[in-house]
Amino acid sequence: MAQAASPVASDRDLTSIHEARTLARQARLAQAQLAEFSQEQIDAIVDQMAAAATAQAEPFASQAVEETGYGVVADKIQKNRFSSEKVYRFIKPMRTVGIIRRLEDRKVVEIAEPFGVVAAIVPSTNPTSTAIYKILISTKARCAIVLSPHPAAVKCISRVAEVMYEAGLSAGLPEQAIGWMKTVTLEGTQELMKQREVAVILATGGMGLVRAAYSAGKPAYGVGPGNAPAYIERSADITKAVRDIITGKTFDNGVLCSAENSVVVDEPIADEVRREFQGQGAYFMSAAEMDALAKILVTPQRLPNPALVGKPATYIAEKAGFKVAGETRVLIAPLVGVGRDYPLSIEKLCPVLSYYLVKDWREGCERCKEILRYGGMGHTMSIHSRNDEIILQFGLKKPAFRIVVNTPTAHGSIGLTTGLDPAMTLGCGGFGGNITSDNISPRHLLNIKRLAYELAPAVSRFQSAGTAAAAKVASLLPTAPQRPVAAGISAESLSRRIDEFLTSRGYSRPAAEPSAPAGTASSRASLEKPMEFVCEEDVRLAIRAGRKIVVSERAIITPAARDLGEANRVFVQGGWRAPAGA
Repeated sequence: MAQAASPVASDRDLTSIHEARTLARQARLAQAQLAEFSQEQIDAIVDQMAAAATAQAEPFASQAVEETGYGVVADKIQKNRFSSEKVYRFIKPMRTVGIIRRLEDRKVVEIAEPFGVVAAIVPSTNPTSTAIYKILISTKARCAIVLSPHPAAVKCISRVAEVMYEAGLSAGLPEQAIGWMKTVTLEGTQELMKQREVAVILATGGMGLVRAAYSAGKPAYGVGPGNAPAYIERSADITKAVRDIITGKTFDNGVLCSAENSVVVDEPIADEVRREFQGQGAYFMSAAEMDALAKILVTPQRLPNPALVGKPATYIAEKAGFKVAGETRVLIAPLVGVGRDYPLSIEKLCPVLSYYLVKDWREGCERCKEILRYGGMGHTMSIHSRNDEIILQFGLKKPAFRIVVNTPTAHGSIGLTTGLDPAMTLGCGGFGGNITSDNISPRHLLNIKRLAYELAPAVSRFQSAGTAAAAKVASLLPTAPQRPVAAGISAESLSRRIDEFLTSRGYSRPAAEPSAPAGTASSRASLEKPMEFVCEEDVRLAIRAGRKIVVSERAIITPAARDLGEANRVFVQGGWRAPAGA
């Protein structure tokens, strides 16, 4: 007979659910205010929050390691600064308010609209850096955010939220625009994701949590597992390739999901690569040692044992029952296959690498595909090579959306050592069951409105049919005698009258010697190319700059632009000069 849930567990669930509902409602009220902020207001808030997070990068890192037991303080400091500095510098110039782009040739105006309240799920492996990153990109997009921390990292994530919230308030952030759950249970997190006030979900965590996000009935950006292979092709700089792989795998003890999990090596350079790994602190395990490690590292669900996640190689070897030198940095498991029969071929989240030999790049290509299919589809891989054609083939053929070249996968995938968009949430696209393959930025938290003006008149099929029928009927009727049409005003006469009218209002045609002094607004306007499309923002810029806007006879001017422009006497008809003093 099943045991009933304990009252304590039930109370925690109810408390967590209540928190989720309250925070979502409060965030929705703050969202209404945040959506009305100007670009200058948003940028000032983001500036303050990023600076506050940078100042606390070291304490955040120490608290994260102390609370979770995962990773290395120095590396977590680097990741915190990556989020508060590099991500910040990347998003700083982005326009996320009002008109963000004008397509003049298509007469389309693009306007940014915030997505709405963000439910942000934050993992225990990268808790503080992910929290900093998600708060910054959400606020930049004018989205209120509610954080659901991993239960093993509630204190350090809450501390990040507190510091950034206080900094934001000092710069004008609406109250409750950043919220965080303090009592975290699976039921509470699920309740948060399902709340009607929540508009979009940013889910970083295990596959179960990501699937829950996608089933919540809301738009969601999820991240799948990594299991990234690193291929060393025979033309590679072997010393650098090995150094990069060890650097990536040992960065924060391998807790980034994009860190290397396997090494695939061309046979002609196998001996040299092995010597280089051993020289740089790698230990190649025997079959018996691999079996012992697999029993404690890999769970029956084919997931890494949380007790060994983010721990150093020496600690892991000791727990598996064998001794390694104190300077050992990674453990390497030589394997001949991928899948359930080879437990150490999974994503390991610690300094353990599976290791494969292949005949050439084609076989290496297939081996990398196998590894990605076993828990890393769409995520990340690396190739170390000096052969551009082979590098390109890997780019064309691999089911990974981040293929980094001659750099660590952990660093390259997030944009730390490459030109990729800097981010702590990496989409895996269709290969990985995600909605996008991008590195997530504020752009993914915006909806874009578009003003689209008519370029060509629509033709009604009813009007065409009626015209054709009328023409047919008319052809059957007797032809009536033509009445003489009264002669209208000639084009020459009309032109003369228009000239007289404009002259009477103080306008004059440009002559060889302009009447206005050189450098004045009127003289400059007469030389400008007439604009074909004018919106309100164009008029505001012209008023601030003290200049005129030259428009053609057929220019499209939005109603708001026309009202503002006429009130400030900004418009000048192409081919005519404004009267002096206008």
